[in-house]
Amino acid sequence: MDLLRSLPLGLYLEKPITWLHKLDPRVKLIWLMSFLISPVLGSSIWRLILVAILILLTFSASIPLRVWKKQMGWLLMFCSLIFFMSAAIAPDGLSINYQPRLPKDELAFAQQTPNLTEATETKTWKNIFEIFRKETSQETAEQKPKPTELPQPTSYSYIIFQQSPITITRRSVDLGIRIATLLFTVIYSTNLYLLTTASEEITAGIEDLMTPLNKLKLPVTEISLTLTLSLRFIPLVLEEIQNLVRSVRTRAINWKKLGLRQASQVWLIVAERLLENLLLRADQIASAMKVRGFTTADQHRVEWLDLKLKPLDWVVLISLGLFWWIRLAWGGQG
Repeated sequence: MDLLRSLPLGLYLEKPITWLHKLDPRVKLIWLMSFLISPVLGSSIWRLILVAILILLTFSASIPLRVWKKQMGWLLMFCSLIFFMSAAIAPDGLSINYQPRLPKDELAFAQQTPNLTEATETKTWKNIFEIFRKETSQETAEQKPKPTELPQPTSYSYIIFQQSPITITRRSVDLGIRIATLLFTVIYSTNLYLLTTASEEITAGIEDLMTPLNKLKLPVTEISLTLTLSLRFIPLVLEEIQNLVRSVRTRAINWKKLGLRQASQVWLIVAERLLENLLLRADQIASAMKVRGFTTADQHRVEWLDLKLKPLDWVVLISLGLFWWIRLAWGGQG
């Protein structure tokens, strides 16, 4: 399977039919929004729990290894790289030295008198007093015993690892966990939803949840139809990109001899061809809809599915309430 076909957008697993496939699309959509919203103002531990839940859902649904291996593997590798860069290379933002806005001797400058004689005498006495103070402090330091270093009461250390140029602190580790887990949660939860939900089910679920907006005279049916066509069009875009990349590879172009200018011209031609093919596909879809007598979204409505909540859906909804109770009770930032 090509890399473009293993992207997490627009892929639907028709077989085998797992228990995630049997869930109502509205329930799955609510769960997806919960996964996307719950990391906001959540602790690092809660975000790690979300990653573990997504991985356990993948294993419990018995999704074939060939389906999620590349997607989850590449995503985990990318998130691990983001974590390392955030924790070890990027600064944590606490080692910034701020420049004072006012000078240190502002009061001394403000209290200066215009009398130069008094200023000179004051300066002389200050120098004498400073010399006397230094000599006294040196004698006192020689007499006093050196203070002994006291052991730390706890094993706490802000810097976890320091070896130039790598410095790992507690804040940088927390920042790396937040960024990496948020990236994984957003991408893989959407991937899992598209993997187990057909485009028609997504459209039917969104249209049913948006039904109250009809009172505000919003085109809910047209929005759902546009979403369906968009989801149908994504695999076509990936297929066109894949075909064009293969056509360029089969011609064995020597990019080093072409140079930067000619190479950019070649890719510009490829991009123009891609746009033409996509517009041609869109025109074919429009022609197919006209042949089937489609006029407008409101007059030519299509009943995708008969949505009814099953016992399994109610169990999942109850678990959603438990999910949010744990999030609000223990998953917030401390």
